[in-house]
Order: sequence, then C-alpha cells, then structure tokens
Amino acid sequence: TVNSIGDFTCECSNGVTSTGAPAVCETDECAAMPSPCGADQTCTDPDKASNKLHDFECACNSDMSIKKVDGPATCDKDECSSNPCGMGQTCNDPVQSVNSIGDFTCECSNGVKSTGAAATCETDECAAMPSPCGADQTCTDPNKASDKLHDFECACNSDMSIKKVDGPATCDKDECSSNPCGMGQTCNDPVQSVNSIGDFTCECPNGVKSTGAPAVCETDECAAMPSPCGADQTCTDPDKASNKLHDFECACNSDMSIKKVDGPATCDKDECSSNPCGMG
Repeated sequence: TVNSIGDFTCECSNGVTSTGAPAVCETDECAAMPSPCGADQTCTDPDKASNKLHDFECACNSDMSIKKVDGPATCDKDECSSNPCGMGQTCNDPVQSVNSIGDFTCECSNGVKSTGAAATCETDECAAMPSPCGADQTCTDPNKASDKLHDFECACNSDMSIKKVDGPATCDKDECSSNPCGMGQTCNDPVQSVNSIGDFTCECPNGVKSTGAPAVCETDECAAMPSPCGADQTCTDPDKASNKLHDFECACNSDMSIKKVDGPATCDKDECSSNPCGMG
C-alpha cells in the first residue's frame, strides 16, 4: 500500500534478512574456526559481500596453484613429514605429488626397506654364528620384530643376573677351573666375582703360597746345613724347580751305587780300613 513504502524485506539463502534494502547475506566463510580448509592450506572467500555461499577456495601452501572450491584441496605432500617410519628408520618420499601418495620408503639401519609402511628391520641378532655373547653366556634378543639393533642381551650362565646389552658380560668365574697353579699345587679361589679377578691362591705341599700366580714351592733340599744325607754321602736333588719335596737322593761315596731317597743310605764300610786295632 502507499502507506507501507519501504517495508519490503530481502532474505538471503542463508536466512539473513533486510528491510527496505538488499541484505548483506554472507560473512567471511574463511573466518570459521577451525578453518574449512584445514591445516597447511590457505582459505580465500572471493565474494564476502555477495549472496553466495560455498564459494570459498582452499589453496595448498606447498603449491598455491593446487586449489579446490568449497573444501580442502588434495595437496602435494612430503609424506615423511609425519614420521610414518618411526624411530630408527630413514624415510624417503621420492615424488611429493598428489599422484604419488604412499610411495614413501622406510629404510632400516641394516639396509632392509619397505614401501608405504614401516619396515621390519631386525632378525634375531642372537642367531649369528658365532654367538655375539661368546661361550658360556646366553644371548637374548627381546625385540626381534622391532626396528632396533644392538639391543641383544648377554647373561652369564654361571650367574644369569649378571648381564650386558650389546656385548658379552663380564662373568663371575672360578679362576681355578683353568688350573693356573699347575701340577702338584692346590688352587683356591675364595671370591668368585667380577671384582676379584686374580685373587686365587696357589699352595705347595710344603705350605708355600702365592696369590695370582703359581708358587715357587721348592728350594734345593741338598743345600740344607747340615746335609740331609750326613757325612761321606753325596746329596742330589733331581727336581729343584718342581713342587716336589722329599725327593732328594743320598749316595754312598764309597759305592755310589748304594743310594736312598729322602734320607741317608746305609753304606758298606771296611771298619779295619781305619786301623782301629793299632800297630802289631
């Protein structure tokens, strides 16, 4: 009617209305939080003042020529940036384009590779021959299927609580087991631990001892004064450097074929040779 000039309304497709003049239909669609384009893309709304919706444009930050209207673009991407291979593997994305998604490679430190997924890097390190732990130790590899190397564990068979990762353990050991004292000496290892290497003792039958090395058991028994053979006999000790005692030999000077071991021989003797009766 003539009395209602200017009371017309304008309504936008998004419901915004105005009376007596066109409505300002649209706000900036790119101002929404979160951005309708997502991360790593730039959002542009070319017609903020128009009545158009869903006309915003997303452009890839990595290549602004790659765009899409009304939604995120499919961007070229370095797939390695998200660390899909995990710790300890090297990632390589040879062609960073929209047509090459999934072509990244994961490479283990031992050279094993996989495309599009993390590699299975490790075999059982304990299966190597010879064993990386050496003899008398047990090797265990806790992560055969992981991408970790040098994580195998060596445990002493003599005491499984003594362990070392990535190499042989220093094990407790009975040092006498290798017979370091030699024949005829008694070996004793009082503390068989990693902190007591070299504490074994060697003891001779005559009680002479040495720590960490064979004892020098015997001196020349014939050198004793007085001679163990007495007068008129020759003393011979055949094993001065050995650990044997009581092996010296006494031989009669009057007849060297008459001998005795470990004491004076009983020698034949012409008692008249000394003229005990006197002249006449």
